[in-house]
Amino acid sequence: MSTTQKNNTTAIAIIAGLFFIFGFITWINGALIPFMKTINELTESQSYLVASASYISFVVMALPASYVLEKIGYRKGMSLGLFIMALGALVFIPAANSRTYWLFLTGIFIQGTGMTVLQTAANPYITILGPIESGAKRIAIMGIANKVAGALGSLIFGALLLQGIDEVKDKLGSVSVEEKNNLLQSMADSVFMPYLIMAIVLGILALLIRKAPLPHVEAAAEVVSEGTTKKTSIFQFPHLWLGVLTLFVYVGAEVIAGDTIIAYGISLGISASTAKFFTTFTLMAMVVTYALGVVLIPKYLKQKTALVYSAILGIVFSICILMTSGFTSVLFVAALGIANALVWPAVWPLTLDGLGKFTKTASALLIMAIAGGAIIPPLYGRLVDTGKEALEATGMEASQALSIASNESYWILLPCYVIILFFAVKGHKIKN
Repeated sequence: MSTTQKNNTTAIAIIAGLFFIFGFITWINGALIPFMKTINELTESQSYLVASASYISFVVMALPASYVLEKIGYRKGMSLGLFIMALGALVFIPAANSRTYWLFLTGIFIQGTGMTVLQTAANPYITILGPIESGAKRIAIMGIANKVAGALGSLIFGALLLQGIDEVKDKLGSVSVEEKNNLLQSMADSVFMPYLIMAIVLGILALLIRKAPLPHVEAAAEVVSEGTTKKTSIFQFPHLWLGVLTLFVYVGAEVIAGDTIIAYGISLGISASTAKFFTTFTLMAMVVTYALGVVLIPKYLKQKTALVYSAILGIVFSICILMTSGFTSVLFVAALGIANALVWPAVWPLTLDGLGKFTKTASALLIMAIAGGAIIPPLYGRLVDTGKEALEATGMEASQALSIASNESYWILLPCYVIILFFAVKGHKIKN
């Protein structure tokens, strides 16, 4: 193995560790939402501001993050991102002491800001670390680290924060105000040690990444390929904006596949004790497909071809959801994990190819596309509510109306996968 290959292998392992970190932190939101709802006595809509605070940070901070990376480079940018995430974790301590919801949201936003800087640096770095033809393979490795970490984060923080939550909720209605406050404060205090440890670990990693053997790739990123030397603005790259749209709808589809499947299963009459594992089905489908991507791309499968197959599978599985019912349709929702896994890894290199000095700004725009996860899933929810009301107006029983509306509303996935297919077949080629 040459020195360059060895350095690149080490760098890939280090960046995979970073993807593990923000996968871990992103997926603990699932445990934080019911936890926050209880200790702060929130409504359902208020509790979901946990997810909003995280997603909003990607939209608000991506372009500033790009500007910072232009000044300090990828390596220092990754270190800065970890340090900001550590600060966000520390905010949870005073937030827990005072049980102040806006302070919790501030901590989540700060952590999201750190993840935005980290992602804006790490995604293009891993893409241009080696040949652009194998960029999807490297990002697939990152995806495995991200999703495995997400599963671990959800399990660990679910156990730490949600232990005894049902008993606490049962007691709240029958105790005095003072006892109620004591119960909620005791529950809130459970975040102290996990987030203190998180802050320490992130702070140490922020220091270590500065000394990590990461090859400098900024110079290579600045080389503009032949045919693009006269371009003076990111608005002169149509394929970039199509790539941003593609990632926007993809993230929306991915979040729908992972976040609606439990509620969908329950709407079908499946017990919550069984349905709570359904998101794991989707995640495992993604991990297995990521692994296939690592083996197949680019030796046996071009990343463009992988994206075409992914989009077609997404369309097929979406139609299958609409045409089936019961547990079978749940399995097709989980199967969307197969369709989704290689979209992110393939879109990044196809979008960044030939952007040269505009790479960092383009990366920021792609990171902003994560907003699709904050917009498209609520649209699905709105479709379910509207469909349910319409069916109930015909005299249908509420539970049956909910299950039918939940199933039929998955049609929103079809235009998402059609857009992905267009980008895979033609959109990524439109460079002038």
